[in-house]
Amino acid sequence: MKQNAIVPIEHIERQIFMIHGQRVLLDKDLASLYGVQTRDLNKAVRRNIDRFPQDFSFQLSKEEFENLMFQIGTSRWGGTRKMLHTFTELGVAMLSSVLKSKRAVQVKIQIMRTFAALRELLTAHKDIARKLEEMEKKYDQKFTIVFEAIHQLLVPPDPPKQKIGF
Repeated sequence: MKQNAIVPIEHIERQIFMIHGQRVLLDKDLASLYGVQTRDLNKAVRRNIDRFPQDFSFQLSKEEFENLMFQIGTSRWGGTRKMLHTFTELGVAMLSSVLKSKRAVQVKIQIMRTFAALRELLTAHKDIARKLEEMEKKYDQKFTIVFEAIHQLLVPPDPPKQKIGF
């Protein structure tokens, strides 16, 4: 299945951000995936604005935009100059009805698979944490060290800090 994928799931996963408590993709990243220019993607959305309510797509505020620029390393004098539009999973699904190319359909399928995989991963993580809590209550203090080690494994490590300069 992965061999036939037009875009690898891992590539899509790296482009998903958490904004407003939702997993979203940015318009510029979606345009790249679909093989269109960002302005053309946004133009198609504006022509069909009634298909994109606030829970499908929203524009970032200036503060959110600046924070995101800092996180992804976009410079002030190059790259993105306009406020980014974001698309939730529902918005991505709706985009395929607006963009009708074969590539758009194939990319949408991969994006939907990626969102499903992320949901599955989060559900599995919650189940493991719940089972661990049940085991902690069941067993006595002898296993405290073991449970603490498992908790540390469940918490994602801090990303390594990038060195600046030489």
